[in-house]
Amino acid sequence: MTDDAPTASARLDPVAGEWRRVSPKYIVVDLVGNLVTGVIVTAAASLPAWLFHWGDWWWLLPAVVGIVSLVLIALTPRRVRSIGYLLREDDLLFRRGIMFQRFVAVPFGRMQLVDITRGPLARSLGLAELKLVTAAAATGVVIPGLPLADAEELRDRLVALAETRRAGL
Repeated sequence: MTDDAPTASARLDPVAGEWRRVSPKYIVVDLVGNLVTGVIVTAAASLPAWLFHWGDWWWLLPAVVGIVSLVLIALTPRRVRSIGYLLREDDLLFRRGIMFQRFVAVPFGRMQLVDITRGPLARSLGLAELKLVTAAAATGVVIPGLPLADAEELRDRLVALAETRRAGL
């Protein structure tokens, strides 16, 4: 083994390198999605108590659901700031999560599809979502909240890297 070769611990170190984060505008998209979901779930939880007049204790369920929704909404900005990706020599490393962190490495040679999608709210803010698909369903990665130009540039770069890795160049 030569001194130039990276050690296994250095290769797998998830904090080495320059992480790129998603756009701060994505906070708005995520907040709106969490708010709509929170309102719908809270309304659905209050429906049995309202329809069947089951008494005062049944209102506790929608109250708890509403409080949990508010906590999720309050944590949204921090959760969005935790999303990032790092292009390494042989793969793309994706991270997300505050308390339960997830790191996924997607080798360039295993990528089968790189897709860009845009919902109406994200489109109005100039954002896109980049989806990487591999043969293994568990390693599919979705990077939300990228500016459209960055998403297109990253897609083109990943496709080119995937082609060279599959060709063995």
